[in-house]
Amino acid sequence: MLEALSLAYRYTKQHPWIFKNLDLCIAPGEIVGMSGASGLGKTTLAKVLSGYLPPARGNIVIDGRSLPNSGPCPVQLLFQHPELAVNPRWKISKILGEAGEPGIRLLQDLGIKKMWYDRYPHELSGGELQRICIARALSETTRYLICDEITSMLDALSQAHIWKIISGLADSRKLGLLVISHHATLLAKVCSRKVKYFETEKSLPVQTEK
Repeated sequence: MLEALSLAYRYTKQHPWIFKNLDLCIAPGEIVGMSGASGLGKTTLAKVLSGYLPPARGNIVIDGRSLPNSGPCPVQLLFQHPELAVNPRWKISKILGEAGEPGIRLLQDLGIKKMWYDRYPHELSGGELQRICIARALSETTRYLICDEITSMLDALSQAHIWKIISGLADSRKLGLLVISHHATLLAKVCSRKVKYFETEKSLPVQTEK
């Protein structure tokens, strides 16, 4: 179980809280959808949950243990803009192998071509590069995946294909997923339950939608 317990975050003491008193839990194999207005801090929350940013208050635990400080993180984050998540000086082959070589079946399912391996990130389209980031994130040590608008740059057919693969892996490997999206249709189709990220005067909690 991935649990966020009374999480709070702000960039400095002079800045307002982006969120506080926030609780969230995701079970193995569960796909949870998150919606909410733009600019409230959903992406910042995703970075905190995956260890990119340390919480100002509260804890993130998996089965009662804190996220590791070194080595592969069991919670992986997929960004909306994949070009910001890779080293632009690395070839695709090195990026793919960063967390261990992905399985051939996964590469085939994602439509990743061998001819891409000798290219640099700027030589791929946004959709192609996102597929690379998905393959890299799905290493054997990954137990939870945070997906922040990851298919917004793809056409409808490619979106459906990618989500079919990710949903199948969540089921077969018991991966827990948090899917952040503005698209209600996507959340309704992919997710087993949804939560609403919303703003109040004193805190930014998450509530389960009925």
